[in-house]
Amino acid sequence: MSPPLNLAITCFPTFGGSGMVATEIGLAMADRGHRVHFIARDLPVRLHGMTRKVIFHEVTESDYPALAHSGTYPLALASKMIEVASYEHLDILHVHYAVPHATAAWMAREVLGNQAPRIVTTLHGTDTTLVGTDPTYLPITRFSILRSDVVTTPSAFLRRATWEGFSIPPESLPIEVIPNFVDTERYAPRRDRAHVRALFPNLGDGEPVLIHVSNFRPVKRIGDVVSIFTRVHREHPCRLVMIGDGPERSPAERRVRELGLEDRVAFLGKQESFAEVLAASDVFLLPSEQESFGLAALEALSCGIPVVASNIGGIPEQVEHGARGYLAPMGHVEAMAGHVLALVRDPERWRRFSHNARQHVLERFQLAPAIDRYEAIYRRLAGGAAAR
Repeated sequence: MSPPLNLAITCFPTFGGSGMVATEIGLAMADRGHRVHFIARDLPVRLHGMTRKVIFHEVTESDYPALAHSGTYPLALASKMIEVASYEHLDILHVHYAVPHATAAWMAREVLGNQAPRIVTTLHGTDTTLVGTDPTYLPITRFSILRSDVVTTPSAFLRRATWEGFSIPPESLPIEVIPNFVDTERYAPRRDRAHVRALFPNLGDGEPVLIHVSNFRPVKRIGDVVSIFTRVHREHPCRLVMIGDGPERSPAERRVRELGLEDRVAFLGKQESFAEVLAASDVFLLPSEQESFGLAALEALSCGIPVVASNIGGIPEQVEHGARGYLAPMGHVEAMAGHVLALVRDPERWRRFSHNARQHVLERFQLAPAIDRYEAIYRRLAGGAAAR
């Protein structure tokens, strides 16, 4: 039997998909008997209340006045990585998000020399397609990615975008695509309408419930979500559940009030657990202008909820148009509203799409196969395989 590994994971401790995926990887590795450390500026969201064997190391920045507004997080992170690696004798350092985590990992390795752990970098999207390719950060991001021992992405789209965005020939940077995953027991088809009736006491028996989950940043096009709902509601009375928070929430709430639809829309803010409400909904809306994978859409599909989304990024790798949902060009609100109406007006079609969605997730996006692949990478590197 192979000995347990000593693994550290660095991620952003937020509700974003990258932090959630990183946390689930760590918890799954701990369940397999490995020693797992999290190095982050705060406790990752899904570690709250955890009982499994993981160790958290907080990254703290200096409050020295001369360093105020100087962006010391990458340096503080690198120092904490050096500290943990030195005392814990880490085998692997798995960083999620290139900027600044891969850069901090490279700095730590330069200090540690031969005693440094091997570095696995998982790219999640905007760290390469938006922030990383910004001329301000492109050189250091490209350098940090190339200095990783192994690089992974959750979608073939993001792999291509990384090669193209950083002008890296594929043969110079092999990237392994390991799709994100979902807990298919937590996100399962449970059509308990009591969960949405608690939000809408006057919900009619035939009224469909649309739902959106995100961090409400501009790239999520929250205004389009409201517009799609409004157009559908004109022809087929419905409700809308909005889960998440961010800069676009207030404008969306204001617009809903101006339309006089506040009794038909529930803004729930950030929620650590929303699987029951998701499973009780009818259509998931994701009209984003950028999605490297779309974890929220995957969670909806796992619940058997068809998805109507923009035909961009990694979404088509999950949502097959006309089988598990519908895709439309980004910004085409009328087309997306039409797709929603096609689903809510045809129960047989909805049931077929729902079945296809759930089966697709069970076949391709379960936790165990993804963890098997990450564990194989860790063992290969810890066993002395040459760096890339």
